[in-house]
Amino acid sequence: MTRIPSAPGLAPDGPPAGPAPASTKAPDMTPYSPDGPQVMRRSRIREGSATQNGAVWDGLGVNFALFSAHATKVELCLFDSEGITEIERIELPEYTDEVFHGYLPEARPGTVYGYRVHGPYEPEAGHRFNPNKLLLDPYGKQHLGSLTWDPAVFGYVQGEDDLTFDERDSAPFMPKSRVIDPAFTWGRDRKPNVPWDRTVIYETHLRGFTMRHPDVPEDLRGTFAGMQTREVVRYIKSLGVTSVELLPIHAFVDDDFLLDKGLRNYWGYNTIGFFAPMARYKAGSSVAEFKEMVARFHDAGLEVILDVVYNHTAEGNEMGPTLSFKGIDNASYYRLLPDDRRRYINDTGTGNTLNLSHPRVLQMVTDSLRYWATEMRVDGFRFDLATILGREEHGFDEGGGFLDTCRQDPVLNSVKLIAEPWDIGPGGYQVGQFPPGWAEWNDKYRDTVREYWKGDEGKLPDLASRVTGSADLFNRRGRKPWASVNFITAHDGFTLNDLVSYNDKHNEANGEDNRDGHSNNHSWNHGVEGPTDDAEIVDLRYRQMRNLLGTLLLSRGTPMLLAGDEFARTQGGNNNAYGQDSEIGWIDWSVPPASRDLARFVQKLIALRQALPMLRRGRFLTGALDEEIGAKDVTWLAPDGTEMTPQHWQDGNARCVGILLDGRAQESGIRRVGTDTTLFLVLNAYHDIVNCRLPESPGGKEWVLLLDTNQPDLETLPNFPIGHEYGATGHSLLLFMTKPDENERGTEDAQRSYQYVIAAFHRALDEDLVLPGD
Repeated sequence: MTRIPSAPGLAPDGPPAGPAPASTKAPDMTPYSPDGPQVMRRSRIREGSATQNGAVWDGLGVNFALFSAHATKVELCLFDSEGITEIERIELPEYTDEVFHGYLPEARPGTVYGYRVHGPYEPEAGHRFNPNKLLLDPYGKQHLGSLTWDPAVFGYVQGEDDLTFDERDSAPFMPKSRVIDPAFTWGRDRKPNVPWDRTVIYETHLRGFTMRHPDVPEDLRGTFAGMQTREVVRYIKSLGVTSVELLPIHAFVDDDFLLDKGLRNYWGYNTIGFFAPMARYKAGSSVAEFKEMVARFHDAGLEVILDVVYNHTAEGNEMGPTLSFKGIDNASYYRLLPDDRRRYINDTGTGNTLNLSHPRVLQMVTDSLRYWATEMRVDGFRFDLATILGREEHGFDEGGGFLDTCRQDPVLNSVKLIAEPWDIGPGGYQVGQFPPGWAEWNDKYRDTVREYWKGDEGKLPDLASRVTGSADLFNRRGRKPWASVNFITAHDGFTLNDLVSYNDKHNEANGEDNRDGHSNNHSWNHGVEGPTDDAEIVDLRYRQMRNLLGTLLLSRGTPMLLAGDEFARTQGGNNNAYGQDSEIGWIDWSVPPASRDLARFVQKLIALRQALPMLRRGRFLTGALDEEIGAKDVTWLAPDGTEMTPQHWQDGNARCVGILLDGRAQESGIRRVGTDTTLFLVLNAYHDIVNCRLPESPGGKEWVLLLDTNQPDLETLPNFPIGHEYGATGHSLLLFMTKPDENERGTEDAQRSYQYVIAAFHRALDEDLVLPGD
């Protein structure tokens, strides 16, 4: 057994380096035993401070502070460097403003600890204190070890009801908290601060992205160190995306029912530590590994956005384990049923709901966000089931405590905030209802675009709203089109390849008899379920993937691309891979030629989006005539070139539409003629060729074809006269831009815009896409 280290020479936030110093008096190191007397040596504990939550090292010692409004006593439990043997137990001596606290001079980074919290065990009153249960620090910055699902980790006697009291010690089966040294040299690191209108989000799983990557050393795969590998960062940068959104990396728990099936929690939506990185994602022992990854991404101009889960914890309902919050102050941390405090409000579907109406719980969540935004320097957050964060006792409130806090906080209002605006609670669907400053996942965009390209009837009116920024949802209170995070696919559901290859989900590997996952996917297998050697079907599937990706990246709003979709990644039809920490969930980097071509097409799409301001303007499109300028910002055209009429919109069989985006339209709140390139976008979901007449374009003498998903490898840009009938292949997307007439006066700005786009197109052709094997 070892003593708490009291000498310098420790590795940052790691275990003690070297032997403990000698002592003139041997302390009593008797380990804790639930069956016998507890004799522990006394440390030189001091009062400490209640204003620093968690375990904070100041260079001389560590201040420990733990909030609990209803506890009667808190004991700090110290362990050996491996977290196996409890070597000391110290009562925190002071209680200030509902915070137990004490200062331990001899404690250092690497100190392993947990808490035992005393108080009433009265489940019917909402209290579940049990000092036999070792508890993780809610503010712990690092976890050591993992949870072992043993009956001892439950506060009640398993097999009986939750009113019973279990006296077994849970410490041998619990992860522990460890004190860290936060020191890190950031050097010249600067946040990229990508403007919202230029943001292209790339959603990925940190572990799954590198587990099969041939350029990542095997011992680094699946870790923060592997993610920062030069080849990985170069590929992401070369694709053109600006912001990498990582599925949860906060410390989480592997559900016991998954472990029983030989699976484990892959997605990570089961948080138990809001300040600690997941231990399995570290190649080494230091949290600095995460900071190194962020620094590498920032050096490449890439933002890092974290998917965070503040709506519930891994402790489940009244029958769940006691790991942290439940044993520290259950009645404060969780929303309980008003008329039955033994039970939990379950707006998440996971058993419990974090109580953000409580000021200390709200403080913990905002402290966590500030920690990741400042100390760890991440650039934004995507909030899982974010409606819960805005729900007060009376229901969802866009002026609720958490949402108000984010708006006024000088740190949080300067990072990207993205809501998943739904949950299963009352009034849970709130797309478009979050306050200014927030972006939101737009599932209406996802469903409408899928349905349109699938060929469903009557989708044109909805499509018009979605590709122009979903003004019907977001055009209020000064919000901008970027508030709509547009996506076709995400981690939850089919991949893009599977969307065009399967009519039905195939989740047998999840061990739930294919009952899990969504059944209404708006997918289409194009004639064969799953992989096929039929060349026509394969070609059509790739064209449909290009159509979907083209629609996504040419729509107003913030596009989000699922990692691997750019090269047709598949999960074999599994649309709920939450437990698949396996080749089903991992990205396969053995990319065939056709899929490499798809990735290069995506690279070109992103380059064109960034070069064409008309696709990114901060104004919602209205279609109204600006009589002063003499132009409409958007005009909807039938294939014959005439403007769409109510009869056109009401035709449920219409499958082809043209969208004219006039570059002369007002660019901002300042009333002046715009100078951007005019664009003409054609979306043909009909199964056969449709002849589309190229419309008049004031100031332009002809149209230049930038994209045709039936000809994805265009290396030259053909010109077509105004009025030309272009044959749009069945299931295809086209993008044209006006070539200004150099002989007309006042076209100098338009000429410059045109030349800029031409240059961007050719740069995209020359840009390397560093896929493995290229």
